[in-house]
Amino acid sequence: MTSRPNALRSLPASSLPTRDEKTKSHEEHPRSDKPSGQLPGELLMWVLIFSEIAVFGAGLLAFLATRLTDPQGFAEAQSHLHRTGAAANTLVLVTSGWLAALATRAAEAGQTRRLRLLLTPAVLLGAVFLVLKATEYADLFAQGIGTETHAFYTFSFLLTGFHAAHVLAGMVLLTLVGWLATPKAVETGAAFWHMVDLVWVLLFPVVYLL
Repeated sequence: MTSRPNALRSLPASSLPTRDEKTKSHEEHPRSDKPSGQLPGELLMWVLIFSEIAVFGAGLLAFLATRLTDPQGFAEAQSHLHRTGAAANTLVLVTSGWLAALATRAAEAGQTRRLRLLLTPAVLLGAVFLVLKATEYADLFAQGIGTETHAFYTFSFLLTGFHAAHVLAGMVLLTLVGWLATPKAVETGAAFWHMVDLVWVLLFPVVYLL
């Protein structure tokens, strides 16, 4: 019964971990406070994101269904859109979303200055998107084209205009979370911005290419 205590006493002191070594080991392998599988940001934001995606999805389905009734009319109307500008806007938003993702990593690392430097061009690219979109609208209006010209324009103005409103809201949100500069706030703002990116990636081929 006394062999185990005697064996422990016989061990050299250098073979037992010291308090400093335990602390160092814990610091080298920090435990993440975020539960695995949890969505980043606020839950209410994700409810909003999924509901907005559902609204845009319903609009796209209605657009495609209506297109079946007049494919030639839709094709002719589509030819008046700025496809090159829309392609450029796709690149603009994807780049902006990439910057927002990098800002999220910077926030998690506590790099406040870096995250703000990343979010600033992300917001500016959102402004570039709106300028290109406004240019297209102005050209269509100059041709006498409006929401009542054809069913195609009713859907295209509605879908792209609603999306542009989300771009503007996203720019305001990214500016706000950049000022707050907390990981959860930046994650929330970035999640909304990625939704804006995703919706445009769906709108672009359906409205401009198909």
